[in-house]
Amino acid sequence: LLMNIKLIVIGETHNKELKQLVDQYINKLKHYVKFELIVLKDGGMKLQKNIQIKKEGEKILSILKKNDFIILLDENGEHQSSLGFSKFIQKKLNSGMKSLTFIVGGPYGFSKEIKSISNQQLSLSKMTFSHEMVRLFFTEQLYRAFSILNNEPYHHQ
Repeated sequence: LLMNIKLIVIGETHNKELKQLVDQYINKLKHYVKFELIVLKDGGMKLQKNIQIKKEGEKILSILKKNDFIILLDENGEHQSSLGFSKFIQKKLNSGMKSLTFIVGGPYGFSKEIKSISNQQLSLSKMTFSHEMVRLFFTEQLYRAFSILNNEPYHHQ
Protein backbone atom coordinates (compact mmCIF):
# COMPACT_ATOMS: atom_id res chain seq x y z
CA LEU A 1 0.00 0.00 0.00
CA LEU A 2 2.42 2.60 -1.27
CA MET A 3 -0.08 5.15 -2.49
CA ASN A 4 -3.03 7.11 -1.17
CA ILE A 5 -5.85 7.80 -3.60
CA LYS A 6 -8.59 10.24 -2.68
CA LEU A 7 -11.83 10.88 -4.50
CA ILE A 8 -13.39 14.21 -3.54
CA VAL A 9 -17.06 14.62 -4.43
CA ILE A 10 -19.76 17.22 -3.79
CA GLY A 11 -22.97 16.05 -2.14
CA GLU A 12 -24.22 12.77 -0.72
CA THR A 13 -25.44 9.84 -2.81
CA HIS A 14 -29.14 9.49 -2.06
CA ASN A 15 -29.60 6.27 -4.03
CA LYS A 16 -29.05 3.41 -1.55
CA GLU A 17 -28.27 0.79 -4.23
CA LEU A 18 -25.70 3.03 -5.93
CA LYS A 19 -24.05 3.76 -2.59
CA GLN A 20 -23.80 0.01 -1.86
CA LEU A 21 -22.15 -0.63 -5.24
CA VAL A 22 -19.64 2.18 -4.70
CA ASP A 23 -18.88 0.79 -1.22
CA GLN A 24 -18.26 -2.67 -2.72
CA TYR A 25 -15.59 -1.28 -5.07
CA ILE A 26 -14.06 0.80 -2.28
CA ASN A 27 -13.74 -2.38 -0.18
CA LYS A 28 -12.12 -4.22 -3.11
CA LEU A 29 -9.68 -1.33 -3.63
CA LYS A 30 -8.40 -1.64 -0.07
CA HIS A 31 -6.40 -4.72 -1.15
CA TYR A 32 -4.26 -2.54 -3.42
CA VAL A 33 -4.22 1.03 -2.20
CA LYS A 34 -5.27 3.33 0.63
CA PHE A 35 -8.48 4.78 -0.81
CA GLU A 36 -10.57 7.54 0.70
CA LEU A 37 -13.90 8.91 -0.52
CA ILE A 38 -14.36 12.48 0.74
CA VAL A 39 -17.91 13.80 0.46
CA LEU A 40 -18.29 17.56 0.81
CA LYS A 41 -21.70 18.95 1.73
CA ASP A 42 -23.39 20.56 -1.25
CA GLY A 43 -24.98 23.39 0.73
CA GLY A 44 -28.47 22.18 -0.14
CA MET A 45 -29.59 25.50 -1.61
CA LYS A 46 -30.12 26.15 -5.27
CA LEU A 47 -27.71 29.01 -5.85
CA GLN A 48 -26.90 30.95 -8.99
CA LYS A 49 -24.56 28.89 -11.15
CA ASN A 50 -21.50 31.14 -10.70
CA ILE A 51 -21.99 31.42 -6.91
CA GLN A 52 -22.43 27.67 -6.55
CA ILE A 53 -19.27 26.91 -8.58
CA LYS A 54 -17.29 29.41 -6.47
CA LYS A 55 -18.58 28.02 -3.13
CA GLU A 56 -17.86 24.42 -4.17
CA GLY A 57 -14.40 25.48 -5.33
CA GLU A 58 -13.67 27.08 -1.96
CA LYS A 59 -14.75 23.91 -0.13
CA ILE A 60 -12.50 21.77 -2.34
CA LEU A 61 -9.54 24.16 -1.95
CA SER A 62 -9.92 24.11 1.84
CA ILE A 63 -9.14 20.38 2.06
CA LEU A 64 -6.43 20.03 -0.59
CA LYS A 65 -2.85 19.50 0.53
CA LYS A 66 0.09 21.37 -1.01
CA ASN A 67 1.65 18.27 -2.59
CA ASP A 68 -1.58 16.72 -3.94
CA PHE A 69 -1.44 15.63 -7.58
CA ILE A 70 -4.89 16.77 -8.66
CA ILE A 71 -6.88 15.12 -11.43
CA LEU A 72 -10.27 16.55 -12.30
CA LEU A 73 -12.87 14.11 -13.54
CA ASP A 74 -14.34 16.29 -16.24
CA GLU A 75 -16.27 15.43 -19.40
CA ASN A 76 -13.92 17.73 -21.35
CA GLY A 77 -10.81 15.98 -20.04
CA GLU A 78 -8.52 13.47 -21.70
CA HIS A 79 -10.02 10.15 -22.77
CA GLN A 80 -8.26 6.91 -21.82
CA SER A 81 -9.06 3.23 -22.19
CA SER A 82 -9.13 1.07 -19.06
CA LEU A 83 -5.71 -0.26 -20.08
CA GLY A 84 -4.42 3.28 -20.61
CA PHE A 85 -5.72 4.30 -17.19
CA SER A 86 -3.98 1.31 -15.56
CA LYS A 87 -0.72 2.35 -17.27
CA PHE A 88 -1.23 5.91 -15.97
CA ILE A 89 -1.63 4.53 -12.40
CA GLN A 90 1.45 2.32 -12.87
CA LYS A 91 3.52 5.34 -14.00
CA LYS A 92 2.47 7.28 -10.92
CA LEU A 93 3.34 4.30 -8.69
CA ASN A 94 6.71 3.88 -10.42
CA SER A 95 7.51 7.57 -9.99
CA GLY A 96 7.18 7.15 -6.22
CA MET A 97 4.17 9.45 -6.07
CA LYS A 98 2.52 9.06 -2.68
CA SER A 99 -0.87 10.62 -3.31
CA LEU A 100 -3.36 11.06 -6.15
CA THR A 101 -6.44 13.23 -5.65
CA PHE A 102 -9.34 12.85 -8.07
CA ILE A 103 -12.15 15.40 -7.90
CA VAL A 104 -15.72 15.23 -9.22
CA GLY A 105 -17.22 18.69 -9.60
CA GLY A 106 -20.73 19.76 -8.80
CA PRO A 107 -23.49 19.99 -11.41
CA TYR A 108 -21.91 23.04 -13.07
CA GLY A 109 -18.32 21.79 -13.10
CA PHE A 110 -15.22 23.38 -11.58
CA SER A 111 -14.26 26.90 -10.55
CA LYS A 112 -11.39 28.65 -12.35
CA GLU A 113 -9.31 28.29 -9.17
CA ILE A 114 -9.71 24.51 -9.12
CA LYS A 115 -8.99 24.23 -12.84
CA SER A 116 -5.86 26.36 -12.48
CA ILE A 117 -4.31 24.18 -9.76
CA SER A 118 -5.21 20.84 -11.34
CA ASN A 119 -2.41 18.76 -12.82
CA GLN A 120 -4.65 16.91 -15.24
CA GLN A 121 -8.21 16.47 -16.43
CA LEU A 122 -9.62 13.05 -17.21
CA SER A 123 -12.92 12.18 -18.84
CA LEU A 124 -14.68 8.90 -18.06
CA SER A 125 -16.85 9.25 -21.18
CA LYS A 126 -17.99 11.68 -23.84
CA MET A 127 -21.43 11.26 -22.30
CA THR A 128 -22.54 13.21 -19.24
CA PHE A 129 -23.33 11.21 -16.09
CA SER A 130 -24.85 12.23 -12.78
CA HIS A 131 -22.26 12.93 -10.10
CA GLU A 132 -23.59 9.87 -8.26
CA MET A 133 -22.96 7.60 -11.27
CA VAL A 134 -19.46 9.02 -11.77
CA ARG A 135 -18.49 7.73 -8.30
CA LEU A 136 -19.49 4.22 -9.29
CA PHE A 137 -17.81 4.33 -12.71
CA PHE A 138 -14.63 5.81 -11.26
CA THR A 139 -14.29 3.36 -8.35
CA GLU A 140 -14.97 0.46 -10.74
CA GLN A 141 -12.35 1.72 -13.22
CA LEU A 142 -9.81 2.24 -10.45
CA TYR A 143 -10.43 -1.31 -9.23
CA ARG A 144 -10.13 -2.55 -12.83
CA ALA A 145 -6.82 -0.69 -13.22
CA PHE A 146 -5.35 -2.39 -10.15
CA SER A 147 -6.66 -5.80 -11.25
CA ILE A 148 -4.93 -5.27 -14.64
CA LEU A 149 -1.68 -4.25 -12.93
CA ASN A 150 -1.85 -7.40 -10.79
CA ASN A 151 -2.67 -9.68 -13.75
CA GLU A 152 -5.96 -10.70 -12.19
CA PRO A 153 -8.78 -12.10 -14.32
CA TYR A 154 -11.29 -9.27 -13.70
CA HIS A 155 -10.42 -7.39 -16.93
CA HIS A 156 -10.80 -9.30 -20.20
CA GLN A 157 -8.66 -8.00 -23.07
